[in-house]
Amino acid sequence: MVRSIVLGAAGYSGAELAVILARNPYFELCGAYASAGRNAEPFSALYPRYQQQLDILVQPWQDALAKTLQGKVDVAFLALPHEASEAVTPVLLAQGIDVVDLSGAFRLKNPELYPQYYGYEHQHPDLLQEAVYSLMEWQTTPLPRLISVPGCYPTACSLALLPLIKVGLVAENCIPVINATSGVSGAGRKAALNTSFCEVGLNAYGFFKHRHRPEIEQNLGRKVVFTPHLGNFKRGILATSVVTLTAGTSADAIKSAFYQAYANKPLVRLVSHSPNVADIAGTPFCDIYWQQDGDQLVVVSAIDNLLKGAAAQAMQAANVRFGKPETAGLFGGAAHE
Repeated sequence: MVRSIVLGAAGYSGAELAVILARNPYFELCGAYASAGRNAEPFSALYPRYQQQLDILVQPWQDALAKTLQGKVDVAFLALPHEASEAVTPVLLAQGIDVVDLSGAFRLKNPELYPQYYGYEHQHPDLLQEAVYSLMEWQTTPLPRLISVPGCYPTACSLALLPLIKVGLVAENCIPVINATSGVSGAGRKAALNTSFCEVGLNAYGFFKHRHRPEIEQNLGRKVVFTPHLGNFKRGILATSVVTLTAGTSADAIKSAFYQAYANKPLVRLVSHSPNVADIAGTPFCDIYWQQDGDQLVVVSAIDNLLKGAAAQAMQAANVRFGKPETAGLFGGAAHE
C-alpha cells in the first residue's frame, strides 16, 4: 500500500482526491489536512454525502507536522494555493515524502513568468527544473519525486491539439484560437459574489493574461489566443480550438493522428458527436471531437475540471509513479456533484 495524505482536503479538488484515494486499492489515505486557521472536522461534515463512507478527520496543517510523518507517508497530494504549495513542497521533500502538486507552483519552467501570470516571485526555481509536468497521455519520461499536475484548461486544450501539432498537421504560421468555458467549481469553494451560482450567467474573462495561457503555449510550442469563460453549471470544461491545417491535409490524416495518439490511452474518448459537459461531469475522461472544412479544423474537447483537470490526473500520475495500474481508483462517484 502506498501511504498518502492530502493537503487542501476541504476544497473541491482536494475532496475529490480524498475520495479517489479512499477507493484506490493500492493507496492508503493516512491523513487529510486543511489550512492552519480551520478547526478539525470530519470529512463527512464538509461533504455530507460521505457520512458513514469516509469519516476521516480533516485537520489543520502546520509545517511542523512534516517531521512527524517521516517514514510514515510516501506521497503528499497538494490541492493548495500556488504560493502555499511552493512553500510546503521543500519541507515535505526533505522528509522523504513525494509530492504531487495540483497548483500552478511548478508548471512553468521559466520563473520569470510567475510575477506576470501568478502575481508573485518564484522562490524555488531549482524545483521548477526538478518537477515533471504530468500531462499523462503525453508523458514520456519517468515521474520523479516532484510531480506537477497540469491545469484544467491546459489539459483540455493540449489533449485536443497535440496530436495534430506533433505530426505537423497544423500550419507553421497558425496561432490556434481557443475558447473554453468552465463551470463555477473551477473558482474553488470559497464564497465570492462573482462566482456565486445565482450571479453567474456566461461571461469571458482573463483576456490575454490568464495564467493558463503560458502553460498551454509551453505544451504546444507556439503562441495561442486563449479566452476563458465562466458558465452557469457546476463542473466541466468545454474547449473549442480552431486551427489552420497544412495545405492538403486529408480527413484520413487527421483521424490517423488522433487514433495513433490515443488508441491505447484509456481516459481519452474520441467521440462521434460534439461533446457535452453533462457527459463527462463526474468522470475522469477527456472527450474529443473534430470537424474539418478545407484547411480549417475545429476541435472540441470536454473534461471534468475537478477530475481529469485536477484530482483524477493527479491520481493517474501517482499510480504510474508507484507502479500501479494507471486508472486505479478513478471510477466511481464524485465528491461534489
